[in-house]
Amino acid sequence: MSLLFEPATLTAPAGHGLTLRNRAMLAPMCQYSVTARDGLPHDWHLVHLGARAAGGFGLVFTEATAVVPEGRISDQDTGIWNDLQRQAWGPVVGFIHSQGAAAGIQLAHAGGKASTYPWLPAHAASGSRGTMPYDEGGWQTLGPSETDIFGLASPREMTVAEIEASVQAWAAAAARADAAGFDVVQIHAAHGYLIHQFLSPLTNHRTDAYGGSYANRTRYVREVVAAVRAVWPAHKPLAVRLSGDDWVEGGWRVSDTVLLARELRELGVTLFDLSSAGIGPFHGPTGPGFQVPLAAAVKSALAGTDSFVTAVGLITAPAQAEHVLVSGQADGVSIGRAALVQPNWAAVAAAELGVAGDLVPRAPQYWRAAW
Repeated sequence: MSLLFEPATLTAPAGHGLTLRNRAMLAPMCQYSVTARDGLPHDWHLVHLGARAAGGFGLVFTEATAVVPEGRISDQDTGIWNDLQRQAWGPVVGFIHSQGAAAGIQLAHAGGKASTYPWLPAHAASGSRGTMPYDEGGWQTLGPSETDIFGLASPREMTVAEIEASVQAWAAAAARADAAGFDVVQIHAAHGYLIHQFLSPLTNHRTDAYGGSYANRTRYVREVVAAVRAVWPAHKPLAVRLSGDDWVEGGWRVSDTVLLARELRELGVTLFDLSSAGIGPFHGPTGPGFQVPLAAAVKSALAGTDSFVTAVGLITAPAQAEHVLVSGQADGVSIGRAALVQPNWAAVAAAELGVAGDLVPRAPQYWRAAW
């Protein structure tokens, strides 16, 4: 039996946690498809996510879903800051479940990287990149400090009252995610977005309790995790995505990530997904699986706990994904761009790795594919 296609259980503070049919997860990927600009998921999201559930993934994550309107990367992102959005996510979750997959939602706040044009060909062709101006629907962004490191309009520094309100917005979004039926909440603390902006000395220049020392810079994420865990049901796993390294001297480094992972585990996080970078120009390694060592470092640091660590980033081939698990570098893999190319990536991978035909995860309507 392929290790990638062995069932896995994600633990939670109470109950039996969540059992996945395999260790292949669909990574969150922005779709920039909410053309009504109201944060409501619609047919595209049902088809996009539903196809990957039918294609065999064990856990299917939504795109970065904003906890407040000003937290959207673009005005065409999904949200879960109101009950209409919660209701709209319900049918998507239901279809994912009907295909044998678990449903996860990535909660996000883009901070200083919000209010940008969607990364779509039409915008690129017109030269519309970067910060969206107010007269086109843009808004004032917020962050831990003013900064020009993103090449975008500088965010306004958040007041302590705004930080406290933001923490509660994450918790309220998590409560709606539970009501919508999601099995896992993933807190987006990577890729240069708001939580990562607090973590990194490159973007956090505060001199109060939320800036300066490691303890102060990690205060916001610890408060967010504690608030979410308090409202997220104890029988459901809580996840976090981290940028394991800024790849910049003087920035957030893997040693910081290892320490933070241990602290977040104590606060109730059991699923860790390791990406990297997102602040300033990229200076890190490249090539297939270039972020896997970050997952391996966190997995080693959490050895002996009931944590589940996933690797992500240029993992495309089934044998490559299998090797990551067999070599003990991670417990699961998150597949992103390869799943855009091949919605049935998981089913195809199972067949290539020798999983028996009747055990290949796929929609029964597709049996003629003879995987």
